[in-house]
Amino acid sequence: MAMSYKARRRWSLVVLLVALPLYIVVALNVIQLFDRPPFWVELLVYVGLGVIWVFPLKAVFKGVGQADPDAEG
Repeated sequence: MAMSYKARRRWSLVVLLVALPLYIVVALNVIQLFDRPPFWVELLVYVGLGVIWVFPLKAVFKGVGQADPDAEG
């Protein structure tokens, strides 16, 4: 079942304001468990982690910036 426009807007706010900062903190703590890698490896890891979170949440953000398709008028 597809989510309504309002549900997608609410979930996108939850993801951006709560889940994404938590994801960043967890990613930083996991990287710190190991010895610090060379700069280029660390950069690749952070860029990869910065892009990976988008793919499972793509459906939540799709069309959120558009006008409400269910609104009248």
